[in-house]
Amino acid sequence: MSQLYGQGCYVGNCTGKAVRSRDAYGRLVPMTDLSGMWLGTYWQRETPTRFETTLVQGGNTLSGSVLDDGYLGEAQLSGTVTGRQVRFVKRYIAQSVPSIDYIGTVSEDGDRITGQWSIAGFDSGPWEAHRSEDDLTISWQNVMARDLVSTSS
Repeated sequence: MSQLYGQGCYVGNCTGKAVRSRDAYGRLVPMTDLSGMWLGTYWQRETPTRFETTLVQGGNTLSGSVLDDGYLGEAQLSGTVTGRQVRFVKRYIAQSVPSIDYIGTVSEDGDRITGQWSIAGFDSGPWEAHRSEDDLTISWQNVMARDLVSTSS
């Protein structure tokens, strides 16, 4: 099992890419670190809804928050990652709607996820997400450096 170490880094791997996990048979399999910002879309009855999510992965465990562009708003998610397969449940915070199950497959480069969502016995559809180009850590460091330069002048 991978061990979380510091800010999203894993022992021996701080690249945000492949680490290892154990499959259902106990074999070591490559696993992508999904921690970070993601932008995506899900489709319900052919209507797209954009979302952004922040994922945190520790070993096989996945958690995070989601902000939908639609009326449902903010949600929390929890799930698992095994190899390139991801499964999680999304639960909206302020709305009384059933939880939504998501399954997906991570691309080989670890920067894209595609899959299906479903509300048991009610509805389902496709979804996809990609890593956000926005690196908030770098943005914050740039702001801090600019502020430091302006205060020292």
